Amino acid sequence: MNILLITNEQNIIETFGEKLILLRETDELSYCDYNEAPDIVFADKPDIVIIHEHNDKSKTINLIKYVKTQIDSVLLLINRYDRDFILNAYDEGIDDYFAATADPSEISIRTVNCIKKDSLKKEINRYKNYLMQYEILDKITGIITDKSVKTINNSELSINNFTSGALMVISPDEEGKVKYSAEKLVYAIKKSVRFSDIIAHGGGTKIFILINEGGISGAVKILEKIKKELNGEISIRAGICPISSDKFADLEKNAQCALTESMLGNLDFSIYTESSDLNDNIWLDEPKEKNYKLFRAAFNKKLEKVIAPVFYRLQKSWEEKLFNTKVEQYTSDTQSIFRLSNPKQTSLLKIVYPGFAKVIVYITHEGLDSPENTEISLPLNEISIKGITKIVEKFIKEFKSTIE
Repeated sequence: MNILLITNEQNIIETFGEKLILLRETDELSYCDYNEAPDIVFADKPDIVIIHEHNDKSKTINLIKYVKTQIDSVLLLINRYDRDFILNAYDEGIDDYFAATADPSEISIRTVNCIKKDSLKKEINRYKNYLMQYEILDKITGIITDKSVKTINNSELSINNFTSGALMVISPDEEGKVKYSAEKLVYAIKKSVRFSDIIAHGGGTKIFILINEGGISGAVKILEKIKKELNGEISIRAGICPISSDKFADLEKNAQCALTESMLGNLDFSIYTESSDLNDNIWLDEPKEKNYKLFRAAFNKKLEKVIAPVFYRLQKSWEEKLFNTKVEQYTSDTQSIFRLSNPKQTSLLKIVYPGFAKVIVYITHEGLDSPENTEISLPLNEISIKGITKIVEKFIKEFKSTIE
């Protein structure tokens, strides 16, 4: 194992070797300064690089960025604790850090752990290359190929419990296709999901994400993170469906239907809400038995899969379009609130479940020349994405008319 320490301070060179104990006889430690580092790292490809903090911290961060393009394992040696600096270093890919004044046992333990981690990385990369060779992983993006998406996802669905998850398919819209880059989109997705979520190509420009936990609301949050990472470079749409089957083909069809609705309706995302043959979505219809607990469970599902996502999407869609206006929304077990606040006007839309087969939508406007307040009685089986969207958008237009 070849270890390279990069430092501009002679005293670190003189004392560091004594602190690095418990290494194997085959492990070698060498030194260089910041000016020599790029050429030496490029030519020698050491297994692990330890970068000592420079007086100019930006030089350390830039060196970490370069070293990570050449090797996998990097440790940071600091003079004093600086939280923001260390977090920036982690963002650029360091494996760990320790202080120059740390006890020799701590330095050695962290270095040995990095050696073990480096060996594991090399083993993983070897297997990853095999998967790319046999076209299970894409050679450019590193995610599952469209050739293997059904096989892998069927296996995941049968082995692991995804019942509290969701399937999301993402694709650029017509404007997004102009600047589309699979690498950029996949990079944004990888930065936004957890290790337990499965990312796969779906043919053309579509990307599937099999989400392990969080349900529909979790999928919506992931979508917002992805859009934030893309920073407007690629405009995307999404179709989301709950996990109602352990067959990927069924879920794929549902998610694709939702994506089509999203594209046609010019929506950021759409959620599949049609009932399935497996009766996993019986909450879409009123329970036949007049039982409060059944109706309550049905309403809770409506909150999770219809009302909350619609409120969240419309909040994100309108909060930058309404001048000098605060857009708030939240849902709880007892009610759902969508509030618009402006110096001229405050308006509130509240959905309340009074019991059994209906909900009440209360719309109140406070301010001069306000529209009339409204009360809407809505049966549970009529609560749909389109229906709730229509009610909330009408409410927003009424509010907008009073501030313009």
